[in-house]
Amino acid sequence: MALYKLLLPKMGESVSEATITKWLKQPGDLIDEDDTLLEIATDKVDSEVPSPVKGVLKEHCYTVDQTVQVGEVVAIIEIEGENEEPAIQAQENTVPSATAPEEIIALNIPGVDQLPNVAAEISSSPYENTLRFYSPLVKNIARHEGLSQDELDRIQGTGAEGRVTKEDILTYVTHRDSSSKTPKSIPAEHTNTATESPKIISTAPSHVHTVANGSDEIIEMDRMRRLIADHMVKSVQTSPHVCSFVEADVTNLVLWRNKVKDAYKKREGENITFTPLFIEAISKALKDFPLVNISIDGYNIIKKKNINIGMAAALPNGNLIVPVIKNADQLSLVGLSKSVNDLAQRSRANKLKPDDTQDGTFTFTNIGAFGNIMGTPIINQPQAAILAVGTITKKPAVIETEYGDMIGIRHMMYLSLSYDHRAIDGALGGTFLKRVADYLENWDSNRVI
Repeated sequence: MALYKLLLPKMGESVSEATITKWLKQPGDLIDEDDTLLEIATDKVDSEVPSPVKGVLKEHCYTVDQTVQVGEVVAIIEIEGENEEPAIQAQENTVPSATAPEEIIALNIPGVDQLPNVAAEISSSPYENTLRFYSPLVKNIARHEGLSQDELDRIQGTGAEGRVTKEDILTYVTHRDSSSKTPKSIPAEHTNTATESPKIISTAPSHVHTVANGSDEIIEMDRMRRLIADHMVKSVQTSPHVCSFVEADVTNLVLWRNKVKDAYKKREGENITFTPLFIEAISKALKDFPLVNISIDGYNIIKKKNINIGMAAALPNGNLIVPVIKNADQLSLVGLSKSVNDLAQRSRANKLKPDDTQDGTFTFTNIGAFGNIMGTPIINQPQAAILAVGTITKKPAVIETEYGDMIGIRHMMYLSLSYDHRAIDGALGGTFLKRVADYLENWDSNRVI
């Protein structure tokens, strides 16, 4: 037999180490290819490390809570063969990225795990329309055993964040087949099954604890939620937040997009949304006011050379992650549109890499997507400002013409800017925000894209 040395996989250029949070396989366990061996965490992402080979796990090279450098051997697996296999580092794309707490403004739904990265051959699985994460292996077993969606959703998982593991579903199937007297949907606490049998629960997350009176619930924050909470509290404690607001008439911009969107989609094969238009205006304004594109280190102001715009991307499970468009000021409108669409699609498919959420210098969030007219977002440290745009609404407005003032129906929207008053005063913050609005209001209706 040969020994295969598994290295801690690369998770992005800026991530050099990770902490082992849980071993899912123990020495002596049989391992199939793609079985998850361990869970790891960094200050940027939480990930699972799968096995690229089939064999028997011989040794853990590190214990839980130990920190491992990228490229170091984390496990030794015995595989078929005669010679010792060289240490092999898993491919970067074998470790799915989770959320990146230092670059997000998130609204977490407790108990909802990261979106599944489902292989193409099971894309037609009947278990797709669910907010709960199931691995491809669990889905295959469920489909083979004829489990309904309701049955699968009611299995209590013993994996991270209540995730259903292979052992959980196999135990459930064994129990189901051997105990036909116990209804599948009856909660475990109402049955007389053995303690080793899996509990059958509702779809509520496993970390929800009901208090004694049965009316309120105590929900324990998971690790990611705690990181997000700490990051938001730190931002408020670090930066004295000031907010400015302007209202912009974006009628020309809306009419221009309506005019070009069909031809653009036919030519490029994808939609052009309002987001790249907003980001272009922000990039121009940041070039006009470079002292907004900064971070603060003690009493030093660090003026950033690059303009890297983070954009909040909504995920189907309710989370918001902020991937970053690098050097946004150097991209054409087509380039911005393609970057926006690519990052948004990879965010929803949970295929972002850690580097996709790094090095942002300014953040943009579209709260209008949720029907909000304005908001006061929290600054995404270590940046010094964040801009929010509200929903675009038709309303009567005064129009100045050469023949006098008139009232017309216009497309109006509010823009709000939260900024760090340690370095950005009201004059700078307000003038910058007005400049963004000016770029949007003065949109060239004859622009060719």
